[in-house]
Amino acid sequence: MTNTLLGGLSVETFLTEYWQKKPLLVRQAVPGFTGVVTKDELFELARDPDVESRYVTHGGGTWEVIHGPQKASDLKRKKQPWTVLIQGLNLFCPDGDELLHRFDFIPQARLDDLMVSYAVDNGGVGPHFDNYDVFLLQGIGKRRWLISDQDDRTLIEDAPLKILQDFRPVYDWVLEPGDMLYLPPHWAHNGIAIGECTTYSIGFRSPTAQELAQQFLSYLQDTLQLDGIYADPDLKRQAHSAEISDQMIDRVAETLQRITWTRDDVRGFLGAYLTEPKAHIFFDSPDEPLEHDEFVDACADAGYRLDARSLLLFADGHFFLNGEPVPVETSDQPLLQQLADERRVDTIVGLSEEGIALLYDWYCCGFAHPSKNLME
Repeated sequence: MTNTLLGGLSVETFLTEYWQKKPLLVRQAVPGFTGVVTKDELFELARDPDVESRYVTHGGGTWEVIHGPQKASDLKRKKQPWTVLIQGLNLFCPDGDELLHRFDFIPQARLDDLMVSYAVDNGGVGPHFDNYDVFLLQGIGKRRWLISDQDDRTLIEDAPLKILQDFRPVYDWVLEPGDMLYLPPHWAHNGIAIGECTTYSIGFRSPTAQELAQQFLSYLQDTLQLDGIYADPDLKRQAHSAEISDQMIDRVAETLQRITWTRDDVRGFLGAYLTEPKAHIFFDSPDEPLEHDEFVDACADAGYRLDARSLLLFADGHFFLNGEPVPVETSDQPLLQQLADERRVDTIVGLSEEGIALLYDWYCCGFAHPSKNLME
């Protein structure tokens, strides 16, 4: 399946020759693919206040962006080209979640979400560049992609979108259903609908160095402990009472130099930071949860799966779920690693009592569920 997705390339070859280096066009990456939602389902999601959506239209050199929920009337406009984009489709559509995780050959710690865009003829979001890797998989219809590796990333001032001022494409490709284009960060591109079409975008997390530093320092606030208090037994009278003395600056500098961190701190930070759900994501506990013994019997027969909104990662025998570290018995770690990798296990037989209790707690919180077949 991965070989088809990458046009016959092995994962190793793709990572070595293309990942974050150059684009890759794959014809029939997913043969027969026309999408995971219908147009009506997509429009219904666009009108849902719990779904992140954008409506983009342009004409006469001007652009307009409307953030959701969308109006049904806007989704019927005909005068100007328009497109509607649904973020996080994997959270609302099981087939979308399955499509997203077909790209698990890239670590899940880097995987972000699945976006779908529907456009009428000539619709699009203009020439732009992203700071992250993206796979663009064509659903229904056709889309023309103009691609550039230009260094000039000057944007049009005051535009509601990040649109390049001077876009100079060097590649011109038309994608049909099932075709896919991979683009590394900062490759400029402009997708233009040829008639009615949908495009599915698999995006990846690429936090800036500034964001990582800020988030890590915030994490340290909750874990840092420095002993002692500010003291100045050798204090001398100052000529200016309002002056911050060199002695005070030096003394505080010495205190701050005691702030250090270890690899364990970085691991704990990454586990919490990378699995933290986005602000708009909430989990739903089961209305009538199974009793503990019923839950165990159900999972023993039908398996157990993570909710689409959950992310379970691990490092050095430490596990993290949805922004929190979770204790896992050593004997349970192989099965929990399988759950993290594959997002489901066929059975929980063999887990310790502590392991089963942990999975039951996740179930009661809405973080994971017995196999879907069991609930039918």
